[in-house]
Amino acid sequence: MRQRSQSVDNRQAGASVVEIVIVLVILAILSAISIPYIFNYQKAYKSEDQALKVVDLMREAAQTAINRRRTVRIEIDLTDNAVLLIDQSPTPSGTLIKKIPLELPKDVRIDTIPATVTKPNPPNFNDAAFAVDTVGHLVGGTTVTGHNIWAARFKSDGSVVTAADVPMSANVYIFPPVSFGSTTARNKVEIRAITLFGGSGALRYWKHDGTNFVASL
Repeated sequence: MRQRSQSVDNRQAGASVVEIVIVLVILAILSAISIPYIFNYQKAYKSEDQALKVVDLMREAAQTAINRRRTVRIEIDLTDNAVLLIDQSPTPSGTLIKKIPLELPKDVRIDTIPATVTKPNPPNFNDAAFAVDTVGHLVGGTTVTGHNIWAARFKSDGSVVTAADVPMSANVYIFPPVSFGSTTARNKVEIRAITLFGGSGALRYWKHDGTNFVASL
């Protein structure tokens, strides 16, 4: 009787091979369902993440300019696919402070307004225009120049100016292209825009609702 009881207890304490296989199959099915969902979720929010990175760096540029009492330049560098923070003192070219990588252009574009999209209005500012950098900046004693960039210079008085010290305001757009190099957004509700007010250095953050831009921040 004692041996029979021990045999029954052992069968009840352990899991059979069939039970283990069933559990593994269930886990595999749940993984197959959840992984594509997570991937699509991350893909849908890449433009949002990139836009917020740019907003944060613009705010940091403004605050650094005020704290250091000198001009701080922000560049969106398409050649390096990064956003740069540059201290312009003591030379006009300046020294690199920070470099934040951008999403791959095939996933997120930042160099143009999406096709068939009307810019935020008001304010009806010009869109950010990219051009070859002839000023450059220092990285470890080496001047980096010739990149395709858009730049804005934050001054210690809170204003934002061009290289010619003229107040500037601009719209920057961030959106996922339907295919690499396309100016058509994969989904209009994923389009983001940042408006930079040159006179005060203030920022306005926009989300597209499928029809128009709606101010978010």
